[in-house]
Amino acid sequence: MGELILEYVLITAAGIALCSFGGAVVGFLFENISPKVEDGLSGAAAGVMLCAAVMGLVVPCVEFSGDNAAWLPTLGIFCGAGFLTLINRAGPQLTARLGMKSDDVTGRERALIFVMAIAIHHFPEGIAAGVSFGTGDVSDAVTVCSGIAFQNIPEAMIIIPPLLKAGTGKRRAAVFAFFSGFVEVVGVFFGYLAITVSIAILPFALAFAAGTMLYVIVDDLVPQTHERNNGRLATYAALCGFCLMLAVDFLVG
Repeated sequence: MGELILEYVLITAAGIALCSFGGAVVGFLFENISPKVEDGLSGAAAGVMLCAAVMGLVVPCVEFSGDNAAWLPTLGIFCGAGFLTLINRAGPQLTARLGMKSDDVTGRERALIFVMAIAIHHFPEGIAAGVSFGTGDVSDAVTVCSGIAFQNIPEAMIIIPPLLKAGTGKRRAAVFAFFSGFVEVVGVFFGYLAITVSIAILPFALAFAAGTMLYVIVDDLVPQTHERNNGRLATYAALCGFCLMLAVDFLVG
């Protein structure tokens, strides 16, 4: 069974990387992506991730928590959100330590900081995918990993245009996109190995992973879809994404 799960983990890592690559290719083909298309995809990604976080992480966490179900899921979710909050604060602080003021940052440097921020977000998302295999229920893992993989497509798409506009060059932009996706693959194996070492941390790890995903949805995906008056489109796209993942979860389970 362990070898079979490991094969699924390898397939998952490859699938997540492939979705990132596919999104980057679309970004190259359509440098000027329509804001409505971008916000619609981001909204759908938010819905997919929300369903994946709840059905694939929170529900199993409650089931595995036993007598601790009243408080452990909540603790893990807030710890996961807090972890991403600290990561988000690390970016501006790093810029300040390098002596870079906002007025001194060039377009290329802003683009690189933007890519670094997405890459940093990818690591805990990869952890969430890896941790989801700890339940032994492949359907839970498929739900979570499908949500994360789908969300990678619009994220990879929006990496490329700012890099090209900043004069990075197509070859270097492709390298940065690859690095961003590779960070998530590393997170997949990190999360899976952590659960393999100690199954006792599984309930907390599931809730922690859910917290990181919920944070990304509420703090990143949802606000950006409402900045350009495409909120209603994004809302219905999110509902479609949520229902799509419900159907996937039912068919796989």
